[in-house]
Amino acid sequence: MEDTYRTIEAPAEGLYKEKGSKFIALAYPVYTEEEVKEVLAELRKKYYDARHHCYAYILGADQSRYRANDDGEPNHSAGDPILGQIRSAGLSNVLVVVVRYFGGTKLGVSGLINAYKVSTAEALAGASIVEKHETVLLQAHYAYPQMNDVMSLVKEYDLNVRDQQFELDCRLTLEVRRQLQEEITTRLEEMEGVSVAVLGEGL
Repeated sequence: MEDTYRTIEAPAEGLYKEKGSKFIALAYPVYTEEEVKEVLAELRKKYYDARHHCYAYILGADQSRYRANDDGEPNHSAGDPILGQIRSAGLSNVLVVVVRYFGGTKLGVSGLINAYKVSTAEALAGASIVEKHETVLLQAHYAYPQMNDVMSLVKEYDLNVRDQQFELDCRLTLEVRRQLQEEITTRLEEMEGVSVAVLGEGL
């Protein structure tokens, strides 16, 4: 299924030491570039005395959005090895930041590539891997009399209700598997007086 991907369930950590340098690899499940920025800002505060905060991430079930950053290390010696490890683990919606404390002895480019690769592999090996589906948030607007029809559709597809407001006009926010988005939107819009809006990506 093209909307299925593997990611990590919770943050994980790895550590690698070489000639006094310390590489702390921190892996996080993330879903947007915004989240990536927030995590980086937090880590820069927490590890403010570190020499480098190198990172890479992959987003989307199709792994189409990705980035690698060397943060001042020689070109392609940090971000790319981190990215390579995320790829070879077959993961998406994952950010790995490797915080480096310099130990005074230069490791050379091949030494750096190895250090960033091994610390990342260590963090990912310690993570719990889960399979997820890409989802979309749909919001259905309808009048109270349509409640039964809408709720029976929710039950039929076993949809996750993220938010609901039942007043004179009802609003229901549903998390829908991306593959079923069109089908469910059509089914809802076929009901009299029901309109559907896409709020954005779920997870």
